[in-house]
Amino acid sequence: MLSVEQLIQEALSLPNATRVFLVERLMESLESDIDENTQNLWNIEAKKRRDEIHNHTVESIPGEIALSQVRRILEK
Repeated sequence: MLSVEQLIQEALSLPNATRVFLVERLMESLESDIDENTQNLWNIEAKKRRDEIHNHTVESIPGEIALSQVRRILEK
């Protein structure tokens, strides 16, 4: 049996389309473990945030800027 590190190296050597397929299958396997109530709450929150952006209630910022802000906060 391959170690986790060996498995990662093997996966990274696959063609992009195959890696995407692998990731999708792994994500599907995790989704079955998610509590349905928790998933529903996350869906509600995601729709609320989407609506806030569409209604201009909040201002979105690029991901790079958000990550740099989070990194600065964590460095304190």
